Amino acid sequence: MARMTQRRKVHRYLLDGSAAAIEYPVRLREDVLAAEEPLEIRFGNMSFAVTMRTPGDDFDLVAGFLVSEGIISNQSDLVSLRFCAGEDEDGRQTFNVVEAQFRHGLTLPDTGRHIYTSSSCGICGSTSIEAVRKTLTVSPRDDQLRVPVNVLARLPEQLREAQALFDKTGGVHAAGLFRITDSDEAELLCLREDVGRHNAVDKVVGWALREGLLPLRGTLLQVSGRASFELVQKAALAGIPVLAAVSAPSSLAADLAAETGVTLVGFSRGRSLNVYVGEERVTIPETDTGANI
Repeated sequence: MARMTQRRKVHRYLLDGSAAAIEYPVRLREDVLAAEEPLEIRFGNMSFAVTMRTPGDDFDLVAGFLVSEGIISNQSDLVSLRFCAGEDEDGRQTFNVVEAQFRHGLTLPDTGRHIYTSSSCGICGSTSIEAVRKTLTVSPRDDQLRVPVNVLARLPEQLREAQALFDKTGGVHAAGLFRITDSDEAELLCLREDVGRHNAVDKVVGWALREGLLPLRGTLLQVSGRASFELVQKAALAGIPVLAAVSAPSSLAADLAAETGVTLVGFSRGRSLNVYVGEERVTIPETDTGANI
């Protein structure tokens, strides 16, 4: 986890409630920060995109990004991923450039454009429902998944318990992919953390692609932040039928969820949740028929 975090000396001020509000002397200590560095994605010698991310699981990130852009849809589309040469001012390999190679005959997008995305922002120019409709190869609408509401409500806690990087830094988002077991429990299949919530989802989707698991039928995606249009887009293109967030969805996210057949859940916080789209997938166990959830 060396490059995923960075230590930095800070001056810590303690407020004790007295008139002398600041502890004296001020204590100098080390804090652990989540690392954030650029990652350039190349097709051959052509640069396609640059994203800010937390280093780690970079091949998953690139693979998931390519799925989210509608460039690839299954494992056979992606022949290889490799780090290109890149050095910092001290001559050390940065591992900040990844080259993707695709199967022969795959139609690639116009690489004349150069995409830059921050760790907190989706891909500019990819925000129309029509664009998603054109690239959607499998629809989550027909997925027969049913999720007990009490299991759905526990996902944020399960996600939080598995966040090792957040425990160290307090400064990263998380995305967790779950499936419902035969005993109606949620099993965590993959968790990824990143300073960018979009990156965390791309890393999960990329892991699934590289494992040959796409489309992700019968799964749930729990995210630590809000549910934006881009996150619904990523879920739909990966074939994920349920997307749950601890915060609010946007109106366009709800519109896209309705268009693609994704069940969209927001404000999922243990004792309550809101289902904005696809409530037919959420079931109430017989013992909880009086639950007001």
